[in-house]
Amino acid sequence: MESGHVFTPPDGHPIEPATFTRHLQALLRRAGLRQIRFHNLHHSTAVLLLDQGVELLVINEILSHTHIDATATVYAHVRLRLQCDAIDLLSRTLGQTSEAVIEPDDGDDPPLCAAPVR
Repeated sequence: MESGHVFTPPDGHPIEPATFTRHLQALLRRAGLRQIRFHNLHHSTAVLLLDQGVELLVINEILSHTHIDATATVYAHVRLRLQCDAIDLLSRTLGQTSEAVIEPDDGDDPPLCAAPVR
């Protein structure tokens, strides 16, 4: 029977949520992991994708949220952390650039420092 579902029991009908939860909990116990709700996997997917730089619009589509506002609101704390990480990276990069200028220059490459704009 073609139902359009990815995973089904042999009869092709949707998996009952309680059955799915029972199987998930059994797998977590066998793996020695803490018990979580299936929705936690949904949340973890979004956080991991954000950490990898996937655009919020793409994550919104993967999560099947109706509006991107829901995705942006729920994961705002992750986006804020990523923004802080980006600023720290920029700061380290700029710090490395200024240190590189101190090294001897063989004259072949343009200088790595910025001139003041007036």
